[in-house]
Order: sequence, then structure tokens, then C-alpha cells
Amino acid sequence: MIETVLKIENSLLAAIPRKDYRRLLAGLEPVILVFGEVLYEPGERIRHVYFPGASLVSLLTLADDHLALEVGLIGREGMVGIPLVLGHTASSVRALVQGAGTAMRMASAHFVREFRLSVSLQQELYRYAHTLMAQISQTAACNRFHVVGTRLARWLLMTQDRVKSDRFRMTHEFLGHMLGVRRVGVTKAAQALQKRKLISYSRGDITVLNRRGLEAAACGCYEVVKDMHDGAPPGRALRKTRISAAA
Repeated sequence: MIETVLKIENSLLAAIPRKDYRRLLAGLEPVILVFGEVLYEPGERIRHVYFPGASLVSLLTLADDHLALEVGLIGREGMVGIPLVLGHTASSVRALVQGAGTAMRMASAHFVREFRLSVSLQQELYRYAHTLMAQISQTAACNRFHVVGTRLARWLLMTQDRVKSDRFRMTHEFLGHMLGVRRVGVTKAAQALQKRKLISYSRGDITVLNRRGLEAAACGCYEVVKDMHDGAPPGRALRKTRISAAA
């Protein structure tokens, strides 16, 4: 029974001491997040936090009330609802499920109580909040300076890291929203990657065929963010970012 309880999909929850996790279990409930489901809208009160397992959640910033651009991506490495950690009860972004799957959910009031009680949870979430802010900053620079093809490769790698699978589903229309480009731009970029036999793409089904080749095709922003999550020095990735930006 204990082994079942301690089998944790979310790596942030897995990082805290087992005694703290057992206490958290009283307020956690397993849920299935559905593709296209909106967890929060900008300015909306955060009623639950989510610890993704197999699911994937995009953070989107809105312009003119209808144009959306992805600025962050959260999977099993993190938590959706970070503003609560920083003392804010409302979301500044739209949190949109882009990969259906499992997650653990907790009511915000219960989460705030547990967060105040657990030093280990505070440490993990402050660390994660820092890496998420770094990811958001790097994504903003990437969207401004890098071409669609390298950005698409970066995004596919980030998605693969989080879903732990070579295959996932994503339409051109949805990818356009994620990358802030028109559908035709996504089509051309995906076709270029497919022509190089790095991915296969058919009717929304994406398969990564050559992980190493996809890493070479991506801008250095992928390594910058990955280094932040892994706790490694980002110097090498930053140099690659400068080169790809210059190109």
C-alpha cells in the first residue's frame, strides 16, 4: 500500500520528504485534464493548483482580448498556480491544457495552509518559481528574435521532455497559437522538419524521429531553459543562443 502511495508522477511533489507528501495527500485529488480545457483566465481568482503528471499546460498571454501567445509550458516538473506562492490570488495569464492526461489538484485555500506549514514545499516551489520565470523571460526573447523553424523545434523538445513520449497530438492551428504565427507558417516549419526526417506529422499526430537532430535544429533557448530546470550552468546554451540569434 505504501509503495502505491509513494509512486508520484509529478517530480516537484516527488522531491519533498515523504512525510510532507503524506500530509499533502489529504488535500490532493487525482484529476484528468482535458485537451483545450481552460484552468484560469487573466484576472480570474485561482481556485485550485495543479501538479501535472502526464498532462501539459500552456501559459498564454493575451493581447487585444483575443490574440494569445504562449509564454510558459508546465508539465510534470512543476505546478500550475504559482502566483499563490508569491502572495497573489489571481492569475495574470490564461492556463490552457494542451496535453490531456493526469494531474493532482488541490483547493487553493488548502494549498496556502500547507505551503505555510512545510519548509521543504516552500523551498521546492520557490526554486521552481525562479525557473518558470526564467523560462517565461527566455520564451519572450525567443519569440522576438528566432525564426519559426527553430522555435518549433524548441517547443517540440520541451513537449517531449514533459510528456515522456516520442508521440503526441497537436494541430497546426493550436501550434500557431503557441508560437504566435499564422497556420501557414507552422505548416512550412513542420514540413521542413519532416523533410529532414526529424519528425513525422499527419493530421495532428506528431512523432519525434530523430531527437538529436531536433536538438541541433532548435535554437539555444531550449538548452537555456533545460539547464535552469536541471540546475546546470547555462553558459554553453547562452553561447548557442547568441549564435542562432545572429543567424
